[in-house]
Amino acid sequence: MSISNLRRRLHHGDVDGRKNEHVDISSADALNEPLLGSSHGNGGSEVYDPRRQDLWDDDRKKEQLHWSFLFSNLIAQWAQWLANIIVGSGSIIGRLFPFSLDNQSNPVDLSPLQEERLNTLRRRLQIPFDGSRIEHQDALRQLWRLAYPTREIPPLKSELWKEMGWQGTDPSTDFRGGGLISLENLIFFARNYPKSFQMLLNKVQGQRSDWEYPFAVAGINISFMLIQMLDLQSTVPSSKSGIRFLELLGRDENAFDHLYCVAFRMLDAQWLVKRASYMEFNEVMKSTRTQLERELVLEDVLAVEDLPSYTMLDK
Repeated sequence: MSISNLRRRLHHGDVDGRKNEHVDISSADALNEPLLGSSHGNGGSEVYDPRRQDLWDDDRKKEQLHWSFLFSNLIAQWAQWLANIIVGSGSIIGRLFPFSLDNQSNPVDLSPLQEERLNTLRRRLQIPFDGSRIEHQDALRQLWRLAYPTREIPPLKSELWKEMGWQGTDPSTDFRGGGLISLENLIFFARNYPKSFQMLLNKVQGQRSDWEYPFAVAGINISFMLIQMLDLQSTVPSSKSGIRFLELLGRDENAFDHLYCVAFRMLDAQWLVKRASYMEFNEVMKSTRTQLERELVLEDVLAVEDLPSYTMLDK
């Protein structure tokens, strides 16, 4: 399927109050980012050259080093997030040195329902994935059943897990930066939007790179990106995106999980538009966050379903 099939023209209000602005999710203008990478053409048959195998192996090693680097950053950011909770939870240090983010706004007073749901979400964020706990093992098996309903569930340590986009044979080692909520997000995605989940898992749409992003690892990164973007490490979110999210959370207790699904689908669309390869993953994640922030603050967005990019999801 060609990249042009991703085009969708959506009508919504602009941040500045202008109406009926057209946003094309699949165009460079909509992304407000230059296209990255280049298309890959397919040539004819060629004579085997053993030197190319060495280059292939080198590319494999570079890919592994790249994703290890991404996970090291993710773990460091997660540790910083936990520190911010401690420092920013009303202590003197927290008052003197508050955590700052771009796109800040004035804090809002939470309704009892918003406060209850925000506290529930925060409790989920604080649960690390523990491969020794039976319920966590069962959740991982459940994800496999949803991803591959006709296949037998492999052992918890198996080469088969790499097919889903885990870095190694043991998926539990990839949750160090994301916690249990990142697994819950993937399960929610598979349950509630199975068509989109399968499309992204199997990379069936668009012109794909030789080095695609690993599905499961990307999902963990999206969970953490949303936590940062929505300012969930603060006592009360004060960013514009975070405040709008509180409004959505007041209307839907699963707003975070639905937003995760939108973000994942948006990341894949941006990936295709940019014709990206794994070395551009951070750039694609950055532009995904930027686009999501813009959509969240549109005045006519009262629920996750009102986001322009929500229309890309298929159940």
